[in-house]
Amino acid sequence: MERVSGGGDPHGLARAHRARGGGGAGVNALRTRTLLEKADLVVVRFGDKYRQWNAAFDAGLASALNKPIITLHPPELTHALKEVDRAAAAVAETPEQVVQLLRYAIRGELG
Repeated sequence: MERVSGGGDPHGLARAHRARGGGGAGVNALRTRTLLEKADLVVVRFGDKYRQWNAAFDAGLASALNKPIITLHPPELTHALKEVDRAAAAVAETPEQVVQLLRYAIRGELG
């Protein structure tokens, strides 16, 4: 899942958590779960630039929260992600396909 930044960490929460020996993972997990709970639909992107295990975990959490999922990944990852894709409402290979899927889901327009 490509995380969207909300303007950094203005209160130093991640730094404070790391100072206690916890690293930033707990704070990130809390933020990710909060955003997933608020989401109407989740797009999970897999690829060379994205940590596959994080994306797979986020997809599993979205599925557990009964959120519709669109997976986005290159064709060469199709076999490796077959279980994740099976849980998804749709699978896309390009960002443009995601836009088309969202346009159809929201407006009912094809193409």
